[in-house]
Amino acid sequence: MNKSVVQDAPLISLDGLVQAALSHNEGGVMPKVAIARSAEGFVLRAGVEAYERGVAEPVLIGDIGETQRIADELGLDISPFRQVNMPGDELAVFEAVRLFREGEAQLIMKGLVSTAALLKAVLNKETGVPHPSRILSHVSVFESPIDGRLMIMTDPGVNIMPSLQRKVDILKNALEVARMIGMVQPKVAVLAATEKINYPAMPATLDGDILTKMAGQGEFGDALVLGPLSLDLAVSRDAAACKQFDNPVAGCADILLTPNIEAGNILYKALSTFSGCIMAAVVVGSRVPVVVPSRGDSDASKFYSIALASLLAQRSLS
Repeated sequence: MNKSVVQDAPLISLDGLVQAALSHNEGGVMPKVAIARSAEGFVLRAGVEAYERGVAEPVLIGDIGETQRIADELGLDISPFRQVNMPGDELAVFEAVRLFREGEAQLIMKGLVSTAALLKAVLNKETGVPHPSRILSHVSVFESPIDGRLMIMTDPGVNIMPSLQRKVDILKNALEVARMIGMVQPKVAVLAATEKINYPAMPATLDGDILTKMAGQGEFGDALVLGPLSLDLAVSRDAAACKQFDNPVAGCADILLTPNIEAGNILYKALSTFSGCIMAAVVVGSRVPVVVPSRGDSDASKFYSIALASLLAQRSLS
């Protein structure tokens, strides 16, 4: 993605994100999403919905006979889509990446293939599309269950136990997404169990303090970063007022940076299950946005994830 991101108008909802993606489809030409191993019902439903709503056009890669059988079973019309018969994980993911490299697709989506296999193909130095100076990270955009505004959380799905340097890179990826969806001076909460440094018992608290100081030195551009910060202080103005915690980020965080994949994954699933949040999620950090839906994600989450990837792909070129 382009480092010099032009600030776009702030988006205030996931539906606004869809409208922003549609606004880039000049002349009705949709970006194409290469689906690696397309013989999976939930992926086909998401792809067809994205096509019908004008967000993206699927390219189906995999066992086309099985894909057609599943589509017929679900009552889905896949006849408008390009179809590439290429069974097997390795061939399918290679073809999806090749289509992007050749300009025949603008984003990639995981079908009936493991996330690890797909991301390995994306990162292949000879045949993939790695970014020369970025790492991969998982970014989710959702509407706050408290006040409805758009928020971002990272990283619930890629980096297991990130070091301080990895957290720097993860945060930079999230900030780029934030700016692409129009967030002005994003407010970042570096999450931990407490806002007090407790090292070595809680290493995340020290990382949060260091990241805050790095932000003060301009490492992250025009962004406000505060850590360590507990979740309640990050998202609840009432909690911040109760604890007399006075900081522009407190209660108003736009980005939640979790300390590790366990905390991130639990928060992601708590938001989607307990709070019913729709999570629009992509893997960023390579030259192509990658949609990696989970079977447990709702159909709406899968659709909005495609819309987010479509928007990021188009704005990175503008």
